[in-house]
Amino acid sequence: MAATGSTSARSILPQIVLLTAILLFCVFPFYWMVTTSLKTQLVALSQPPQWIFTPTLGNYAEVLFEDGVGRTMVNSLIVAVSTTVLAVLLGCPAAYALARFEFRGKSDLWFWFITNRMVSPIVLALPFFLIVRWIGLLDTKLVLILIYLTFNLPIVIWLCTDQFRSIPYDLDEAAILEGAGHWRIFRSICLPLAMPAVAVSSIFSFIFSWNELLYAIVLTRNDAKTAPAMAISYMEGYSLPYGKIMATSTLIVIPVLIFALIASKQLVRGLTMGAVK
Repeated sequence: MAATGSTSARSILPQIVLLTAILLFCVFPFYWMVTTSLKTQLVALSQPPQWIFTPTLGNYAEVLFEDGVGRTMVNSLIVAVSTTVLAVLLGCPAAYALARFEFRGKSDLWFWFITNRMVSPIVLALPFFLIVRWIGLLDTKLVLILIYLTFNLPIVIWLCTDQFRSIPYDLDEAAILEGAGHWRIFRSICLPLAMPAVAVSSIFSFIFSWNELLYAIVLTRNDAKTAPAMAISYMEGYSLPYGKIMATSTLIVIPVLIFALIASKQLVRGLTMGAVK
């Protein structure tokens, strides 16, 4: 009996070692980012790296109170939340219509939504800049929200359409017999059942909007500058303030982690939907 237990332990030991190595590989960049944000410039540039040091919050104080990173994070939060809310409000009804109804041009519309994400952002950067400058929306949060919406809306529609298709149509028919209309069926029956897909698409939409860099650089200057654009603004001249860059990066990561933790339960359900029938 003891031999059997020993053999079982030896058989899972390689798996434990492999999982531990993968965990360390994934976590180490975050550890390095946070620890570097707590170092002075001299300690951050020391060779070999100093693993034991006296932490300081000076970099956070500088980026928040002197460089205006707090204002750029507010801009990023407004843009990301607005884009996510609009993408969900517009995408869920569209996904329900694509999943439940047949109409002319449905396949073409579906193909357009799917291929929207295939366009490289760099291809559209110059046309967007010229159009935005012409209509006078340069350096505004509104233009970032509208542009991010065009790229995040297909994600919401794509994920939610598959979820709505997996919901038995018998529920719709039973609700129709009870006198419910399509809007009430969508709002009271299908949407609650599709919450895992809504949560996943919301997280993706928030992350893509929060982390987007190219359009934030091209279309903003000062008033609407986002946190990622602020982070790379330190990479100028002949010196790189690693502590300030890492402090800004850490502040950028925190809201995404909080948002993911809040929706973690629905996220797990959404990522595994369709795995078990």
